[in-house]
Amino acid sequence: MAIVFSSKLQAGEPEGRFHADSYYAGYALFWAGLTVGFSNLFCGVCVGITGSTCAIADAADGQLFVKVLIIEIFGSIIGLFGELIS
Repeated sequence: MAIVFSSKLQAGEPEGRFHADSYYAGYALFWAGLTVGFSNLFCGVCVGITGSTCAIADAADGQLFVKVLIIEIFGSIIGLFGELIS
């Protein structure tokens, strides 16, 4: 995204610098990035915890691997959902 935004940069006019649309665009980009970042953070934590549990469950009983793997897939959907929202 930084490459896309950097190609659209241009010098602004001093009188239009603090326009309401500029504030809205800045805050919208900030919160969109924060939303994606936190959703991917939670996705990583979820996948890490369920991955560890999956390894332990597979060592204990081989039939639980597929069940825990399905839970891990649903956990990783959190990150995909966060990407699609913003």
